Amino acid sequence: MTPFDNNGNTVSIMMESVDSEMRCELVDGMQLSYRRSGQGPVVVLLHGSGSSLEGVERVASLLSARFDVIRPDLPGFGRTGPRPDRDYTVQAYASTVAQFLESLGQNRYALAGNSLGGNIAWNLALDHPERVTRLVLINATGYPEKSLPAGLRLARNPLVRPLLRRWMPRRATKRNLESAVGPGSKIVDDAMVDRVHTLMSRPGNRSAFIDFANTDQPDRSGEIPRIAAPTLVLRSAGIDGQNFARDIPGSQELTNPDSGHLLPEEAPEWVADAIRTFLTPQHTDEAQ
Repeated sequence: MTPFDNNGNTVSIMMESVDSEMRCELVDGMQLSYRRSGQGPVVVLLHGSGSSLEGVERVASLLSARFDVIRPDLPGFGRTGPRPDRDYTVQAYASTVAQFLESLGQNRYALAGNSLGGNIAWNLALDHPERVTRLVLINATGYPEKSLPAGLRLARNPLVRPLLRRWMPRRATKRNLESAVGPGSKIVDDAMVDRVHTLMSRPGNRSAFIDFANTDQPDRSGEIPRIAAPTLVLRSAGIDGQNFARDIPGSQELTNPDSGHLLPEEAPEWVADAIRTFLTPQHTDEAQ
C-alpha cells in the first residue's frame, strides 16, 4: 500500500513492524506515553478530551493489519499526565504532537482525531501542511458555535472547579460518558467507567482537565478553508456546529446515524473501514 501527498503523488514513508507495548518519548518536558502497532504507512490516531489512547484502541486494532498505527496519550490525559507549563491551547497540543512524531522519525503521516484530537489534527495540518498526507476529522471540534459536552460545562463552573481538582465521584464519570454516546449505545459498562475514572484520577489529571476546560482557545475557524490535505469528515448525525465538510475544499463527509460523540468507540468498525477506504490508492485514483 502506497501513501500519497496532498496532490495525490506517492511519497516515501519509512515502514516498520512494531508491537503495541506501552512506550514513552520525552517531549516538551513530558514523558509522553504511546502505543504503536502494525506495519505499513503511518497513521496517527488522536483521542478526545477526558479520554486516552484506549479511546481509539479498537480502531487501531482494525487498522494495524495494513498500517503502522501510532496513538499517544495526549498531555493532561491518560498516562502522560499534566503539562509542566499548563499550556492547554490547541496550538500547544499541535506543536507537541508534531515534535513527538518528529522524535519518532516521522515527518509524513496520515492524521486522524476524534473531538479534541480532531481539533489538534486540523491545527497541525494548518501549521505543518508539509507533514500531513491525509486528514480524518471524527466529530472534531474547533468551531465556536459547537455545543460543549456536559463534562466540560461542569469543569467551567466556578463553584465546582475547586472540588473537581481534588475529587470526582465515579458516578459523575459514568453520567458524563452516558451523555456522550448515542441514545441506543450499550458501550458504557463497568469496565469502561472504571478505565476512564482510573485514568482521570491519576496524579495531576483532574487539575489538567480543569485547566484545559478553562483555557481561552483562540478561534482559528476562519483559517479552516486553507487546509490543503485531502480530508475525510466522519460525523455522528446528532453532532452540531461542525462545518468542516462545507469549509475544507474537496473534503468528503460520511455520517453515522446512530452514534454520539464517542464515534471511535461506538462504531469502531465503521470508522476503521472509512479510514481504510480513504487511505487506499484505489479510492484516491477514483476521486481524482
